[in-house]
Amino acid sequence: MQHASSIIRATTLLFISGLLPGSALAADNGHVDPELRRLLQEAVTDNDSFEDRFDAEVWLVDMSQRLESRIPDPRKRLNLLKQIHYEAKRAGLWPELVLAVIEVESNFDHFAISSAGAMGLMQVMPFWLDEIGQPGDNLFDIRTNLRMGCTILKYYLDKENGNLTPALARYNGSYGSHRYTTKIYSALDNRWRRY
Repeated sequence: MQHASSIIRATTLLFISGLLPGSALAADNGHVDPELRRLLQEAVTDNDSFEDRFDAEVWLVDMSQRLESRIPDPRKRLNLLKQIHYEAKRAGLWPELVLAVIEVESNFDHFAISSAGAMGLMQVMPFWLDEIGQPGDNLFDIRTNLRMGCTILKYYLDKENGNLTPALARYNGSYGSHRYTTKIYSALDNRWRRY
């Protein structure tokens, strides 16, 4: 088992370094994008919310590939993924669930505003800023939005004794309807879940 783990670790390091042919990190002309390599190396070194460096490498490479079509800039993409992972873990949530919620809520547009006035990646309602005594905070700030959104989602998950379906419906304000939760489960299963 340890031998298999060593092979996976070595393969991942070669993949991140761009030394494996045909890797998704290589440009069309076969050359490795040096900026993406550097950004990944920096990102995995700063692994505050990861169990270890290897866990950071695997998760960031995997999720970065999945998010590339929505956020082409590798620096922005990796920065966002690190923040999502950190805030999700801080709140006690699965980072992949938070990615699915963000996809459905804002499609990764951190300047999104809903018809009801919810703002940012996780579509947090602005009244929460007054409620917590932080009226000057900016819900378009990614860290602020993720921190509040993850905290709110975790609250509803705890309130529902870990039952994700009603917790998601409460988060969206659609309690009693399954339309929203079906979208979240679809995004999670089709794009973000790691098997």
